[in-house]
Amino acid sequence: MDKAFDVKMIADFIPTLAGYLPITLYILALSLIFGFILGVILSLPRIYQIPVLNQCARVYISFFRGTPIMVQLFIVFYGIPALSGVFGIDLSQMDPLYAAIATYALSSAATIAEVIRAGVNSVDAGQAEAAYSVGMNGRQTFLRIILPQALYQALPNFGNLVIGYLKDTSLAFSIGVMDMSGRGQTLITLSNHALEVYISLSIIYYITAVLLEYSFKWIEKRVKKENARFTSIFDIEL
Repeated sequence: MDKAFDVKMIADFIPTLAGYLPITLYILALSLIFGFILGVILSLPRIYQIPVLNQCARVYISFFRGTPIMVQLFIVFYGIPALSGVFGIDLSQMDPLYAAIATYALSSAATIAEVIRAGVNSVDAGQAEAAYSVGMNGRQTFLRIILPQALYQALPNFGNLVIGYLKDTSLAFSIGVMDMSGRGQTLITLSNHALEVYISLSIIYYITAVLLEYSFKWIEKRVKKENARFTSIFDIEL
C-alpha cells in the first residue's frame, strides 16, 4: 500500500527522474532519424503507385498504425532474438534499449510515410512542370523541388508526431529500458509513493513537450521565411 501523499517528495523525485531524460531523448532522436529514412523509402511506392511495393508498403503502414505501441515493443523485443536464432545468431542478451529504438523507428516510419505522401500530394503539379521546363530530371525535381516543399507542408504534423512519440517512449520501461519511466518504477518500489512519482514524471514530460512544441514553431517560422525566399528566386529564374 502507498504511503500518505507527501508533496515535498515531488521536489525530490523531479531531479532524480530528470537525470534520465537524456536517455528518453536519445531513444526519441535515434528512432525518429531512422524512422524518417525508412518513412521516405516507404512513401515512394505509395506516391508513384509502384506495383507490389505499393501493396507491401500499405500493409506495413496499416499494421504499425493499427496496433498498440506496447504490443509492437514486445513483438520486436522477443521477435528479433527468435528470428536471429534461426540464422544461428544469439541475440537473447540484446540490450532492451536497442529493441525500443528499433520499435519506435519502425512504428514512426509508418506515420512519417503517410505524412510525406500527404505533403507531396499537396504540392502543386505546376511546380514539377516548371522544374522540367528548366532542364531538371525526375530525381532532381523530387529532391530539390517537391520534397522540400512537401516537408514544409508536413512540418506541423512532424511536430505533433515528435511530441506523440515522446509520450510513447514512456512505455519502453515495459521491456526493461531504464529511462525516466523505468527509473520511476524503481522509485515507486523503493518509496511506496506512486502518486508523487507519476506527478513528477508528468511535470517533466509536460515541460519537455512544451519546449519541443515551441522549438517546432520557431523552426516553422524560419523555414517559412526560407521557403518564401526560395520561391521568389525560383520564380525569377523561370
